[in-house]
Amino acid sequence: MAVKKTKKKLSNKPATAKQMGISTLSVHGGEERRKYADSVTVPIVQTSTFVFQDENDIREYTSGKKKRFEYARYGNPTTRTAELKLAALEGAEDALLFDCGMSAVSTSLLSMLSSGDHIVITSDVYKKTLQFVKNDLSRFGISNSIVAPRAEDIESAIRPETKLIFSESPTNPYVYVLDFKKLAAVAKKAGVPTFVDSTFATPYNVRPLEFGIDMVMHSATKYLAGHNDIMAGVVLGSAERINKVKMFQKTVGGCIDAHASYLLLRGLKTFALRVSHQNESALAVARFLENHSRIKRVWYPGLPSHPSHKIAKSQMRGFGGCLSFEVNSNMSGVQKFLRNLRLCQMGPSLGGTETLITHPATITYYDMTRPARLKLGITDQLVRLAVGVEDPEDIIADLDAALSSLK
Repeated sequence: MAVKKTKKKLSNKPATAKQMGISTLSVHGGEERRKYADSVTVPIVQTSTFVFQDENDIREYTSGKKKRFEYARYGNPTTRTAELKLAALEGAEDALLFDCGMSAVSTSLLSMLSSGDHIVITSDVYKKTLQFVKNDLSRFGISNSIVAPRAEDIESAIRPETKLIFSESPTNPYVYVLDFKKLAAVAKKAGVPTFVDSTFATPYNVRPLEFGIDMVMHSATKYLAGHNDIMAGVVLGSAERINKVKMFQKTVGGCIDAHASYLLLRGLKTFALRVSHQNESALAVARFLENHSRIKRVWYPGLPSHPSHKIAKSQMRGFGGCLSFEVNSNMSGVQKFLRNLRLCQMGPSLGGTETLITHPATITYYDMTRPARLKLGITDQLVRLAVGVEDPEDIIADLDAALSSLK
């Protein structure tokens, strides 16, 4: 008697990190196989409120028996798909999206810290993050220690009341790379959770959670969305930790809207392709600049000359799309170089398709006195370059022409 073969039913569950490579996850991760109206792309659910059918529908939802959406500040289907995709890419249990990176970091820190607590934060982090910790958290009785981005310096700053260690890797603007294994070991010994801003690296190049880091955040405005057209932020980690942040977000807001979530999903489709290209281009540009007579020094972890090269090589798949360098000139010479660029555009962001260049002394740190910013290592000659997806030969030609004008 012939055995009847049954057709295997395809799962409609979202793809997870264990099942696919990073390029495939960029396209399919977090998405159900069958979508509304059988569309290929995730639809934009543009609504503020989700209605209930009757009192039983309400009861099943409020009792936790039924998972669904209620109000846009508490969640949205388009946004949730983006969160699941990001969690798959990062190898996290869960993710929570915000309307920008600073909403992500400020809401997370406020949800984790209370009056009397202490936070250790590294010095070479995003300026606004550092300002929030120094100026705003301190108003709520939360003290801080600002240290160099090294595990030994972090360890020496830990106190009995320390409740969080926050760092960035690679850092901005000198792209130092933190040794995650050492940091995780130090934190575990002290019983203190770790939180890392991995915007510059992206989950394509490194996934900090795999090294024992507890939570990760990104300014998703940058490489994740990748097109310089939306603002977004995300925190990732265990379901328990993310749920705690989510409960606080429900109160204070800072939620991303459905259309921005859709654009983030669209950008993520090409995430792996873009970052791979930016890794290669940035390395080529860094090598060119390091051998240029008008360049004093280049900071890029892909170069053997960078202090973090060894750990970056062992910890990262690629070295990222950002580098910094000092022009061998005075302030007016640096400004002339920037004016003479024709392809690279002056702007304070990074991670998008267009190559952006910024002068930290006059853009990011314009409100500081020269002695104060020099104390932070922000010299008149320092320039940060965020490589886009253009051909590296064209970026190099543009930089070379502008540098040649200084002769």
